[in-house]
Amino acid sequence: MSTVYTHQGSNIRKTWFLMFLFFVVVVFLGYFISYYYNNSAILYFAIIFSLLMNIASYWWSDKIVLSLAGAKPADHATNMELYHIVENLSITAGLPMPKIYIINDMSPNAFATGRNKEHAVVAVTTGLMQLLDKKELEGVIAHELSHIGNRDILLSTVIVVLVGFVSIIANIFMRGGMRGGDRDNKAGNIFMIIGLVFVILSPIFAQLIQLAISRKREFLADASGVLLTRYPEGLASALQKISGANIPMQNTNKAISHLYIANPVSQTNKKFFNLFSTHPPVEQRIKAIMNGK
Repeated sequence: MSTVYTHQGSNIRKTWFLMFLFFVVVVFLGYFISYYYNNSAILYFAIIFSLLMNIASYWWSDKIVLSLAGAKPADHATNMELYHIVENLSITAGLPMPKIYIINDMSPNAFATGRNKEHAVVAVTTGLMQLLDKKELEGVIAHELSHIGNRDILLSTVIVVLVGFVSIIANIFMRGGMRGGDRDNKAGNIFMIIGLVFVILSPIFAQLIQLAISRKREFLADASGVLLTRYPEGLASALQKISGANIPMQNTNKAISHLYIANPVSQTNKKFFNLFSTHPPVEQRIKAIMNGK
């Protein structure tokens, strides 16, 4: 049976693998660009910058995420019930009490971030606290604490920085207009074609990695969260209300959409949207929760 700590080691290995993969991708892009423009300084810059970004993604990704989300530290006196819910469930889960942040937005949503359980953060929107009752809010918080226990938060926050940077560097190169190259030999032309295809496809690969990881982790966090509260109806009802509200967040960023318990982007065409969403359809999640009773 799944527990709060299910797949923790697997997520840690995935995190280090993604950081290594990021390093390889950036170095390859840097090598290709430096070869094309005949400027070795570009390669050196790519190596140094990829190392710095790996360090930043580990140590400061949570601060980057909170800044992108517009989250502010919660006031204990104003949010006493929320504090008690987080504290009680943290004790049940055997986790340190995470910091609590509030996002001033009427869209009901929440996420967890941080590099480990000792430096974890749970952020909720004002809309979530207004929409849900206590049992439903407990279900959402238990879901987020499960992400912390599973070390999903490190994997997910690292993805924000690394995937985002791969897309940025690819866009920068494409906008460069392919000017300045002077490689006319056959081998050079083949190399440039391969490199160009890689540059074009790298953001797509990055998105596929993001989707594959996010969907699996949501089902696991739902199951683990229910084990914490022993009340599946709470989380199921919360997901139903969040989905039914269908209020897109006013201040969000696509780079962090996979962190939230529900996708913060408006769903205009659900069938098309579900193909590229970082989250499984709510109906599937609710069915899985209730079938696990």
